[in-house]
Amino acid sequence: MKHYIGADNPMRAQFDPKAGYQAKHFSWSFEDGVGTVTLNRPERKNPLTFDSYAELRDLFRALYFATDVKSIVVTGAGGNFCSGGDVHEIIGPLTKMQMPELLEFTRMTGDLVKAIRHCPQPIVGAIDGVCAGAGAMIALACDIRYGSPSTKTAFLFTRVGLAGADMGACALLPRVIGQGRASELLFTGRAMNAQEGLAWGFFNALHEGDALLDAATAMARELAQGPTFAHGMTKTMLSQEWAMTIDQAIEAEAQAQAICMQTEDFKRAFEAFAAKRKPVFEGD
Repeated sequence: MKHYIGADNPMRAQFDPKAGYQAKHFSWSFEDGVGTVTLNRPERKNPLTFDSYAELRDLFRALYFATDVKSIVVTGAGGNFCSGGDVHEIIGPLTKMQMPELLEFTRMTGDLVKAIRHCPQPIVGAIDGVCAGAGAMIALACDIRYGSPSTKTAFLFTRVGLAGADMGACALLPRVIGQGRASELLFTGRAMNAQEGLAWGFFNALHEGDALLDAATAMARELAQGPTFAHGMTKTMLSQEWAMTIDQAIEAEAQAQAICMQTEDFKRAFEAFAAKRKPVFEGD
């Protein structure tokens, strides 16, 4: 295993979506302000490796600084989202590692979730077929999730003798679907079917598999046309207010909104309203 922890992020300086960034361990495309990450090992249901974990983490860290990218879609190739960590390339090697290396790895996987949550762009997940383990956590870290009728989502860590507490699952999942439902899924590792996911609020909507990516991309494009600075503020507050009292949250939102009222997009919206036309936001 390579030593990733504490490494500098060279992508911060060199990442430019318009310059044709080429990902090594997944696919990246960029059009009309929307970046699309595609996990693309379809022959094995898109499992993750040490390298793909690290590159995904670095990409989402770099996207924090990529103002041209207004929104992001995360999806998988071949009718599946992600089957989790590769059994042979990750699980097997982990059984032979000592504690320092194991902690290095688990911190790196958690850093991926933190990077997804910290980047300011709204992230839309297009989640088809198998969505398991670390793949389920990537899906959970997205801001909006679309599934298909065939999607099965499993936080299957207990199936391999591990705790359900992985990559922030015990913090994030109860906030999305409720404590009791999250407890069941994390203790048993069973798959949540698509209808359960929709009813419980894990999915915002279900679309047929052949229409799923188009639906997610349409939402991402709609968000990309919005006030991107304000979207970033919304995402920040949605995260930070989990740890606040109601009074603290109301004060924090007062300050956040006052900041947004200083933006040019706020002025553009007023001018468009006064002129009875649709505002064109520019993100400043």
